[in-house]
Amino acid sequence: MRVSAVSYLNTWPLVWGFLHGPGRGRFDFRFDLPAECANALGTGDASIGLVPCAELDRLGLEYLPDLGIACEGPVRSILLISKRPYREIGTLAVDSGSRSSVALSRILLAERYGCRPRFVPMAPRLQDMLSECDAALIIGDPALHIEPEQLPYRTLDLGAEWVAWSGLPMVFAVWAGKREHLTADVATAFADSCRWGLGHMDEIVAAAARERGFGEELAREYLTQHIVYELSARHREGLELFRRLARAVPAEIVAGV
Repeated sequence: MRVSAVSYLNTWPLVWGFLHGPGRGRFDFRFDLPAECANALGTGDASIGLVPCAELDRLGLEYLPDLGIACEGPVRSILLISKRPYREIGTLAVDSGSRSSVALSRILLAERYGCRPRFVPMAPRLQDMLSECDAALIIGDPALHIEPEQLPYRTLDLGAEWVAWSGLPMVFAVWAGKREHLTADVATAFADSCRWGLGHMDEIVAAAARERGFGEELAREYLTQHIVYELSARHREGLELFRRLARAVPAEIVAGV
């Protein structure tokens, strides 16, 4: 069975057991940007994918309820960086690799700041984005390579913003697919891989430094303090709130066009 997983560092604990542990060889993995994971399920190129939560309803997917990529405060890897006060943002350059992040930025800017900027898809290069737009949305590994406190701009961590506004955790992505592919055996295998990864964090941190150029302290803090992988009822409550709000976001914005 083909599985599309996100290529960012935050996915590694979820798949470590499949790549390096007892689940090795159980599935055929490909690694994509988050939006491409959704596309792979939509085209049938994958049976299961780590799908941005904003895409679940559009594609009519079921999901494994106990695993995902979530946060309960600052997420560190989804940053909105602005040259202007947030209420005055007129144009927002978006890295449209994750449609959940694009939808989340639309929701939070509208709800917390009364702002509905025009979205401009761009490659995730901060200075290029800010040379053309008032603000930039940077996600995933590119955001982790930015030190927000060293920037001469305003910075919002969208995980922290969601939690402060909603009072609930934010779930960004879940393992999803058609119902027939999400069997009990599959759910057990994915849970086992995640537990293996969380139990081998030293290996993951060392690999993050060696293969992705992250400092070990940053990688460990990010994967153990900012990202949550095992979902509770409260996480699912936050997910359902986000899904309801995301359904009201115009499709062209979620798609990053």
